[in-house]
Amino acid sequence: MGSNMKNLTELQKIERSTHKKFRREIWRPFVAGIKRYELIKPGDRIAVCISGGKDSMLMAKLMQQLHRHSDVPFEAVYMVMNPGYNEINFQKVVANAAYLDIPIQVFDSDIFEIVSKTDRSPCYLCARMRRGFLYATAQKLGCNKIALGHHKSDVVETTLMGMLYGAQYQVMMPKLKSQNFEGMELIRPMYCVPEDAILAWKRYNNLSFIQCACPLSENCNIFDASGGTSTRQTVKALLSQLKKDNKDVEKSVFQSLQMLNLDTAISYKLNGIEHSFLDDY
Repeated sequence: MGSNMKNLTELQKIERSTHKKFRREIWRPFVAGIKRYELIKPGDRIAVCISGGKDSMLMAKLMQQLHRHSDVPFEAVYMVMNPGYNEINFQKVVANAAYLDIPIQVFDSDIFEIVSKTDRSPCYLCARMRRGFLYATAQKLGCNKIALGHHKSDVVETTLMGMLYGAQYQVMMPKLKSQNFEGMELIRPMYCVPEDAILAWKRYNNLSFIQCACPLSENCNIFDASGGTSTRQTVKALLSQLKKDNKDVEKSVFQSLQMLNLDTAISYKLNGIEHSFLDDY
């Protein structure tokens, strides 16, 4: 076995690691999530959206490997939107894609430039514009779905952020139908993959990816986990502290999101209509 590993190229070692070394932590949860939430159907043409960070790059690699071996026939297009990255970050994305043998298509936009001229919720505007650009471009490419690199830890953290700071219970869903682009759908193939496993895969393969590429560095950390003080970082720190006493705390939160017991809910909204437990009490 040792001799076989020596004969492998660096790319082959990286690909092998996703379903051998990290089979339990990455490959199985990845496949399980796709099956559980029915994210991929026969005949799908999926735009795999790559931002250049560790999450989207690993997602692209996993989707590429799934495409090779899946019994479900689907097509994948590996799409990079350049919202205005500086040259160093852009070249890093391109170089990593080449190193990982991901055949990307690059589409330029001026989103960063537009957002830099507004003082009103620039991060919210940027997120909406980027999502719209991805949908529109994917649709032109004949795709019916876009795939984003959000992972299990994103789901847990975003839910807790909403509860602790937004007074709302709102889960990041594994798939969503677009409200503005008819026939388009968003899927999150790494929904069940924890961030710790992604970081371990990155370190094991000695890989380096871009982190926050936003030119508005003072706003970057609001949504990005690359450093600094932010709501997300605070929640990350809280979870990290809780894990010292219970290593499965993130897993427990994630599992609780899978089965909401309406018998113990004070109220809930369905199709915009609020329902109270007093209605049937």
